[in-house]
Amino acid sequence: MKTRLKFLDRFLTLWIFLAMGLGVSLGSLFPAVAEFFNNSSQGSTNLWIGTGLILMMYPPLAKVNYNKIGGLFKDVRLFSATMLITWVVGPFVMFLLSVIFLRSNPEYMYGLILIGIAPCIAMVIVWNELAGGNREYVAGLVGINSLLQVFFFSGYAWFYLYIMPPLFGLPGLEIHITMGEIAQTVFIYLGIPFLAGIISRVAGVKLKGENWYNTRFIPMISPLTLIALLATIVIMFSLKGAMITQLPLHVFHVAIPLVIYFAFQFFLTLFAAYRLGADYPKTAAAAFTASGNNFELAIAVSIGVFGIDSGQAFAGVIGPLVEVPALIALVKVAQVFRNKYFAKKELSHTVK
Repeated sequence: MKTRLKFLDRFLTLWIFLAMGLGVSLGSLFPAVAEFFNNSSQGSTNLWIGTGLILMMYPPLAKVNYNKIGGLFKDVRLFSATMLITWVVGPFVMFLLSVIFLRSNPEYMYGLILIGIAPCIAMVIVWNELAGGNREYVAGLVGINSLLQVFFFSGYAWFYLYIMPPLFGLPGLEIHITMGEIAQTVFIYLGIPFLAGIISRVAGVKLKGENWYNTRFIPMISPLTLIALLATIVIMFSLKGAMITQLPLHVFHVAIPLVIYFAFQFFLTLFAAYRLGADYPKTAAAAFTASGNNFELAIAVSIGVFGIDSGQAFAGVIGPLVEVPALIALVKVAQVFRNKYFAKKELSHTVK
């Protein structure tokens, strides 16, 4: 099992691009495959993708020592900087990028704005795991983000879709989203794997002991993250394979502001955390939390408000297709920064 996991880790970027290519090929060459996966949707939730996301997040959340989470947030400056970049800077940057690049296509523009006001609560856990970030810190951050989304997403949508566009000479949209609808999406994509992780740790440690849990159970379930990630990528790209091949320029236009947004958020948070003296694991956790977005919520809202065939929904589904290669690239960047800028700091702390 260990050899297989190392092999997957070593060539992960290759496997992801192969999975993307396989998905696009299946979706464009064999429409029945996309139809099969699409028929497994309940409302705006695809059961295959939902299951894949839950399975890929379960091992990292099962590895979290939840007793340590509270103590990690004693660094008020780092936490405040992360929340500021995630909840204030991020939505505004995405709004500006959407207006700059997609002003001529308001539907795509509004779709990206919806993405920008929903910080990531799902796949960030996987990116953080791959980059070697602090599991407890990222679990705490996504937990806080999930609660803030339930209470503030509707207000953010009103502000950025109705109040802000007229200031830039664009029509404003007034949409209505209930807290219950948001809470349902948050529970599916975060609550289920969180509960599974907590139950596994509590039950496993109590019944078999912490040593067994850490040395036997965790290594056994760890490969599930990468396997589920690759399977989910194949499914996601197969669902939109025909669209990607038929409308490549549209995909490209939506992808440009998304890539800029990911990079801007990542490097801004990375720089801020480094200057505040955070160690690499916390820095990586903060950077990936600020970079990703809750595409599942944005897609659900877009479909529910504007319809499944709307431009807003199109922009929403392009989001995760762009996020996968972009965040994998940032995982590699994070590892380079760790070796170049954090190695000496980590060594000095170890010596002390």
